[in-house]
Amino acid sequence: MAGGNWTRVSEFTLMSFSSLPTEIQSLLFLVFLIIYLVTLMGNGLILLVTWADPMLHSPMYFFLRNLSFLEIGFNLVIVPKMLGTLIAQDTIISFLGCATQMYFFFFFGVSECFLLATMAYDRYVAICNPLHYPVIMSTRTCAKLAAASWFPGVPVATVQTTWLFSFPFCGTNEVNHFFCDSPPVLRLVCADTALFEVYAIVGTILVVMLPCLLILCSYTRIAAAILKIPSAKGKHKAFSTCSSHLLVVSLFYVSSSLTYFRPKSNNSPESKKVLSLSYTVVTPMLNPIIYSLRNYEVKNALSRTFYKVLGGRNYRNSTAILRHN
Repeated sequence: MAGGNWTRVSEFTLMSFSSLPTEIQSLLFLVFLIIYLVTLMGNGLILLVTWADPMLHSPMYFFLRNLSFLEIGFNLVIVPKMLGTLIAQDTIISFLGCATQMYFFFFFGVSECFLLATMAYDRYVAICNPLHYPVIMSTRTCAKLAAASWFPGVPVATVQTTWLFSFPFCGTNEVNHFFCDSPPVLRLVCADTALFEVYAIVGTILVVMLPCLLILCSYTRIAAAILKIPSAKGKHKAFSTCSSHLLVVSLFYVSSSLTYFRPKSNNSPESKKVLSLSYTVVTPMLNPIIYSLRNYEVKNALSRTFYKVLGGRNYRNSTAILRHN
């Protein structure tokens, strides 16, 4: 372009973990592949069980089903390409592919923040207003709350991705990350990005802090209600209904906050990659495990589902043998 050293970028190179020896990259590939498969199977199983078992047709498990669907999408956007960079050195990603990956990363990330806040509100109503819970959290209300959780991801992802990729890029096209995140891509821009950076910081704070405040308000009221319960057994039962959600919230917010709110002086690319792995790869795997191990209803539903499948198979085998005889 005239008047500058700008170039039209048609593709980017994801540096991923290229600085590591080939043997370490192969080991990471195996580890992340196992985590990826466990994530898909775990969240897929949660989707299947909460949909198929009538005992889990309640608001709590409706939102859990939404969370599992979101985690699957989150993984599909990031992990397959990362695995390709590790095992086949497939580090090239097109301009459109990078923009698409960033869009859905923002979409699923923002939606998860608000969905976790919605799940906290559901627990608040269940514990603080148990008699009115079926009326307040009706099927129609749950659908509206789910839609309200998913919707904010659309404008945030659209504005941030469109704005960033409208800038001119110059020099190297190497993205020092394992996916197209905003900060490493922004470093390749050769234009004044001060206004965009202000928007990104303010937007990130609002997207993270607003749902976080809603969660804190909900659990403050929940804690006050639990303390009023006279029996220790009642307190334990009330707390156990929201302990899984609390653990999931803690994992997500701690890892994402450490990634995006650390001072730049302490935020090296390599450390950010490690922190990014925690909420893009590890947390989606842990969520179904947490809800399965710490929730008796889910464990019982899994047992019933496996019993039906195995029982039905044994019944069909027995029938086939009798007919043969």
